[in-house]
Amino acid sequence: MSIEERMAELGLELPTVAAPVAAYVPAVVSGNHVFTSGQLPFVDGALPATGKVGASVTAEDAKGYARQCALNALAAAASVIGSLDRVTRVVKVVGFVSSDPAFTGQPGVINGASELLGEVFGEIGQHARSAVGVAVLPLDSPVEVELILEFA
Repeated sequence: MSIEERMAELGLELPTVAAPVAAYVPAVVSGNHVFTSGQLPFVDGALPATGKVGASVTAEDAKGYARQCALNALAAAASVIGSLDRVTRVVKVVGFVSSDPAFTGQPGVINGASELLGEVFGEIGQHARSAVGVAVLPLDSPVEVELILEFA
């Protein structure tokens, strides 16, 4: 089964690649790796929420936003390698969570991205990961995710 067929089975569709909000590109290829820029949880060009996780944004909502970030990152990757069927390994996920100072659940939030990658890619979706709490993210987004993928 192709990745596109798997995503359709899961009810997922790659979104349009989000336009950069500054001076960078959504993804680059180096050797047999694709590196995505940090992706915000844009849906149809807009953020579904802003603010800090643990304050105005719930951890459960933020987990869903991390899932959307990963989907946006996959779209960015596909835009430079042509097809997600070329992915041979999800190498690393880096997730940033705009956190209230008392919030310590960053790993659970970034599970939204990790779980999506596991659903889409199966065993090759298992990856190394960082989940980092930060004071603020671009556009006051609650979460941002970047990926490193290996491809053939």
